[in-house]
Amino acid sequence: MKKTIRTFSKKYTVGASAKTDHGGMGGKNGADADAPLFHQDHGRPVTRRDFLAQGFTAGMGAVVGGSVLSMLAGSSKAHASLSSDLEALKAGCGIATQGAGKIPFIVFDLAGGANIAGSNVLIGGRGGQMDFLSTQGYSRQGLPGDMVPSIANPMAGMSDFINNELGLAFHADSAFLRGIQEKLAVGNRANVNGAVIPARSENDTGNNPHNPMYGINRAGSDGSLLTLIGSRNSDSGGSSMAPAMLIDPGKRPTKVDRPSDVTGLVDTGDLVGLLSQEDAVSVMESVQRISDMKLNRVDTKINSDADLKELVRCGYVKSADIADRFGDPSSLNPELDPNIVGENGIFTQEEFDGDREFQKTASVMKLVMNGFAGAGTIAMGGYDYHTGNRSSGEVRDLRAGKCMGAVLEYAARVGVPVMMYVVSDGSVASNGMIDDSEFGRGKGVWTGDNSSTAASFFMVYNPNGTPQLIGGTPEEQAVSQQIGYMRSDGSVETSATPAANNVNLLVETVILNYLALHGEQGRMRTLFPQTGLGNAALMDSLTAFEPIVNGVIGA
Repeated sequence: MKKTIRTFSKKYTVGASAKTDHGGMGGKNGADADAPLFHQDHGRPVTRRDFLAQGFTAGMGAVVGGSVLSMLAGSSKAHASLSSDLEALKAGCGIATQGAGKIPFIVFDLAGGANIAGSNVLIGGRGGQMDFLSTQGYSRQGLPGDMVPSIANPMAGMSDFINNELGLAFHADSAFLRGIQEKLAVGNRANVNGAVIPARSENDTGNNPHNPMYGINRAGSDGSLLTLIGSRNSDSGGSSMAPAMLIDPGKRPTKVDRPSDVTGLVDTGDLVGLLSQEDAVSVMESVQRISDMKLNRVDTKINSDADLKELVRCGYVKSADIADRFGDPSSLNPELDPNIVGENGIFTQEEFDGDREFQKTASVMKLVMNGFAGAGTIAMGGYDYHTGNRSSGEVRDLRAGKCMGAVLEYAARVGVPVMMYVVSDGSVASNGMIDDSEFGRGKGVWTGDNSSTAASFFMVYNPNGTPQLIGGTPEEQAVSQQIGYMRSDGSVETSATPAANNVNLLVETVILNYLALHGEQGRMRTLFPQTGLGNAALMDSLTAFEPIVNGVIGA
C-alpha cells in the first residue's frame, strides 16, 4: 500500500518497501543505510577507518575497563538492598558512587565527513543561528533556495523551515531532527537544549583528534564498572583520534560488539542461579559476617595484619555487592530493559533485532546512563556520503538521529541528565544540483568533501528543567548557543574562536562546557594547565549553559 506525503512544497510517494524507520531499507538511490559507498574520486578503501567511513564495515560496540578490582567496584541506588552494616563498609572498601557524581557523556562519531551545518543544525553569522547566511551559503550546505530558513511564511510571519522544539535550532526537514523526534517523546523535549560549534576539521581522516573522552574522564567522569566505553578497538574508542596529550594508556578501550558482551562484564558466580537473587545476597552477607568474626579473633603475626584483614573483609563485601546489583540479568542487559526494547520500549523488538547500530547504541547508553560507565563513544560508519545524490546522506542521517533520540529518551526514562556530543571528520558541500527522488527530498546533492562547512554540536538533557543558556537577553543567549559563526558564503569563520581552526582546541571547548554544566569551569586551567583557550573571559565566551543544579547522578 502506498501513500503520498507532502513535505513543504514537494510530494513524495512512500511505498511498503521504503521502510526508512528501520534503518535497513532496500531500493535504489542510496535508500539502504547499510549499503557501501563507492566514490570515483577516492582510492580503494585500505585501512579499517576507510572501510568504516564508506560503510563497508559496521561500527562495533566497545567497553573500556580498568583493573580487575575496578570491575568489582560500584554502588547503585536502583539495586542497593544490602544490609545496613555492609552498606556502611562499602565506602571504606573503595566501592565507588555510581557515575562518580558526574553527568553521563556520550559521543556520536560519524566517520567519513557528515553534513551537520545548515541542512541539519542551523548555523548563522555573528548574531547566532538566526543571523541568516546568504542563499548561496545555504545552497553550499545543501539547502535549495525554496527551503532556506530565512524565507518567512507571509501567513504566519515566521519561517516554516526552522524548528526550535529542542532549544537548538534545526532545519525543519533535518534528517537528524526527524530521527530524534521519532524516538524522543514530545513531553521530554522541553528539557533538552543544545549548542553548535562551527569548526573546521580535515576530511576523510582518522587523524583529527576529535574525541574528548579522556578529558571528560580527567574532569571526573567515571563508572562503577568501567571508566569509559567506545565503539572501536582504538586508542580513542571511536573512529577519530583523541588528543595525544590527553591519552591515558591505562584506560584504553576494549571492544564490545553486542549486548551479550555487556552482560559478560560481570560474573556473579554459581550461587546466583542456584538460589534466588535475594537469597544469594543473604548467604553472601552471612559469609562476610562469619568471616569478619573469625578475622577479629586471629593474629597473623605479620606487620600488615590490619591491611590483610581489610583486604579479605572487602573481598566478601564486594562479592555480596555484585550479587546484589547484578544478580538480576536485566540490570545490565539492554535487551531485557523494558525502557529500551519491547512494546513500550524505545526500540521495537524488530528494530533492535534488525539493526546493529541500534544494538550498539542501546548497549552504550545502558552502561553510561546507569552509571556503570562514565562516558562512551558510538562510532557510526558510512558518512562519507558524497555519492552524486542526496538520498544516501539523508538515510544515514535519519538513522543517526534515531540513535541520538534514543539516548535523550533513555536519559529521560531513567531520570538522569546527559551531555551528547556529535562530531564528524570534515564535512560535505553541494554544488546546487537537486535530488528530487523519494529519499533525496528535493535537497541539494552532496558533490564533494569540504572541510570549511564543518561543525559539531552538543545537546543536554536535564530532568529538572530546560538547560538555560548564558546571557541576560535573548541576543546574548543566541550568541552563547552558537560558539563561533560562519561567513555569509556558508564557510567557517576561522578567526571566530580558538576551536574554529584547531581540532585540539575544539575538544578543549567541549570539555570546558562539560565542566560548566557542573559549575566547575574554573577548574579548566587546573586540570589542563596547557590549555589554549585563553583567559577566563575568553573561556566564558566559549561556554553555552548555566550549571545544571541537582541534576547529577547521586545528587
